[in-house]
Amino acid sequence: MAEVFLRRLTRWQADQQRESVADTYVKTYGEDPPGRPDFLRRYAEHIQQPGFEMVVANGSGEAAGCTYGFPPRRASGWWTGFHGELPEDVAESAAAGKVFVIVDLMVVPQHRRQGLAGRMREKLLAGTDAQFAAVRVARGNHAALAAFRSWDWARLGEWRPDPTTEPVEVWGHRLRT
Repeated sequence: MAEVFLRRLTRWQADQQRESVADTYVKTYGEDPPGRPDFLRRYAEHIQQPGFEMVVANGSGEAAGCTYGFPPRRASGWWTGFHGELPEDVAESAAAGKVFVIVDLMVVPQHRRQGLAGRMREKLLAGTDAQFAAVRVARGNHAALAAFRSWDWARLGEWRPDPTTEPVEVWGHRLRT
C-alpha cells in the first residue's frame, strides 16, 4: 500500500474541495443514507462554523480519507437532544466553548485498518485549543464505535433531538486539563 500523507486545509481550501470531499463521503458510506446532496448541504453549513478545522489524507494521488469538525456555538444546538449526564468539567468546557466536535471521520475502504483514522483524528485535534472532544456515532457503526473505544473515548450518552430521529451515541475524550 502506498504511503498516505495528511494535510490540514484552510476553510477556503475545504470549500474549494467540497466535490472531492463529497466523493470521499460516497466512497466511504455509499450513496444512501443520507446521500451526496444531503452531505453537501450539511458540509456547506459546517464550513461556515467558527473554528472549523479539516484534515485530508491522500495516497497515490487519490483521497484516502478526511475528518473535520468545529467547536459548537451555544446557539448551534449541537447538545440539544442530548440525553445523559455530562461530567461537571465537560459541562463547564461546553459552556466555555472549549469543546471540539468531530463531525465526520471518513476512511475509504481500501485504506482502512492501517491506523489512518487515528492519525487524522490526532492531527485534527492537535490544531484546537479545546479541553474536550466529542463525536456522535450511529449505533450500527460498529467499526467507528470500536475505534473510539480503542482510543480511550467514553460513551457520554445519546443524542436524539426528537422522537422521529434514530438515536446516536455521543462519545467524548478529555484533551487537556
